[in-house]
Amino acid sequence: MDIFDDIFNTVQLKGLLYFRTDFSPPWGTTVPEHNHAARFHLVVQGRCFVQVNAGKSIELAAGDLVLIPKGASHILAHKPMQHAPPLQTLLHDVGYAGEGVLAVGEGEANAATQMLCGHFTFRDGAEHPLLQALPDYIVVSAVDRAKQRMLDDTLRLISQHVFSENVGSTASLTRLSEVVFIEILCSGVSLQPQSESILKAFRDPQIGRALDLMHSKLSHQWSVESLASEVAMSRSRFANRFSELMGVGPMSYLSDWRLQKALSLIDDSLLSIKQIAEQTGYQSQSSFTRAFSARFGSSPTEYRR
Repeated sequence: MDIFDDIFNTVQLKGLLYFRTDFSPPWGTTVPEHNHAARFHLVVQGRCFVQVNAGKSIELAAGDLVLIPKGASHILAHKPMQHAPPLQTLLHDVGYAGEGVLAVGEGEANAATQMLCGHFTFRDGAEHPLLQALPDYIVVSAVDRAKQRMLDDTLRLISQHVFSENVGSTASLTRLSEVVFIEILCSGVSLQPQSESILKAFRDPQIGRALDLMHSKLSHQWSVESLASEVAMSRSRFANRFSELMGVGPMSYLSDWRLQKALSLIDDSLLSIKQIAEQTGYQSQSSFTRAFSARFGSSPTEYRR
């Protein structure tokens, strides 16, 4: 099965556009922290600087994109700066009502910074080693785009749609932005070693096969021995290799993913708690309830209610 499809459907990745900009200098704003969300800013025209978590300022040119996977607070500005007004203040000052282009300043139109800004949300409680291992920010530059054809083509489509008033353009941009998020992760652009290690696990002929088995046959009573046998590895070599690449042992990964899948089924299906327990590999409803309660702080029945 397509493991990425299973992961992003289960954690309920959803894109949301919150504004298109037309900023003329001087301008700057502090975007607040947002839990359970990954923010992004695509520069369509001009330049801007972004500073994440009071770190160094990063310059973005037209065509560049910054993804802030963990929803950290950050400053966007026409030049490097340590302090800038909160986004809510900026929106109030210019009378932005949430529709159309967010315009700041009255400078030369051709010199203005035009961006598409949005975020991706995840289901409350959503977790996966790939998401947890993401860095504070990811910059996709022109060089990165040249190496990743699918990503580059999608960003070009977004740039063409940004200021279109055609019916359905916002819906198209939202879906395309979700593709961009997945393509950035799959391509490994600007990822840290831990993130790259997890991608390597998905591509590894044996560990990738084991992950495929866990995701496609979640209700099967897997053990380290049975998984190792399926991928023609010794128990110890399989367990060590899996842990080395994924950052967790195979049984810990399987237990965590069963609970993520159960959370998704409770939210989105009409299955009974007993049926969900069976589908996610628990041998009894009581063992499922104990595991779910320990992880999420309430029983499956309480959570659904």
